[in-house]
Amino acid sequence: MTEFEYDRRDLEVMSFARKYHEWILSLFRGFLRKRVAEVGAGSGNFSALLLGEPIEELVVIEPSENMYRLLKENTAQDVRVTARNAFFAEVSGEYADHFDSIVYVNVLEHVEDDAAELALIYKSLRSGGHVCVFVPALSWLYSDHDASIGHFRRYHKAPLEALIRDAGFEIVRSRYFDLLGILPWLVLLKWKLLKGDPSAGNISFYDTYIVPMSRALETLVTPPIGKNLLIVGKKPE
Repeated sequence: MTEFEYDRRDLEVMSFARKYHEWILSLFRGFLRKRVAEVGAGSGNFSALLLGEPIEELVVIEPSENMYRLLKENTAQDVRVTARNAFFAEVSGEYADHFDSIVYVNVLEHVEDDAAELALIYKSLRSGGHVCVFVPALSWLYSDHDASIGHFRRYHKAPLEALIRDAGFEIVRSRYFDLLGILPWLVLLKWKLLKGDPSAGNISFYDTYIVPMSRALETLVTPPIGKNLLIVGKKPE
């Protein structure tokens, strides 16, 4: 495997965003089946939620050696889990037509050639399988913070839909996510009107008080834009 290390601070902070992750999972739930892969699983925060679903196999793939050690430790007690210390491109050939669902939560933006990655995903899914993608949205929100944590881009809805279709998928769900998160992102990370990067404290506050409000509002009305973008593609039967 190509040697790779990831700065843990961003993932450690996001470990306090449980309600946020539960919201994401709720929108993926109808597309998860028996055999699931989570690519870029980090230390396993979202993996723990996936393991609460009625799945039979979860392959968690993480290229960073320091994050993989935590991932391995955090998932070791569940016999359904296989942990791989690799990039998806390095192991995808072992899983041709294997998975029912492949999940990318805040990962695809880290992949320089996202079109090639989607082609590998397509080959690894069974007919009728789903790719579940959650990414940062809106190029005008791109900040020094994005660059510092390895984001090549932020996405817009129509171009990402086109990219996923070009890989052979049908789009079965596509929506912006977390409209209320745009202003805090601008103030804290784009305009830098407040000092510091996201901390455990402000992430926890946002998760406790703002996320439930956002989720309730966006259950009633799908927002026209949002800080993030959620798309599910289906490999044709």
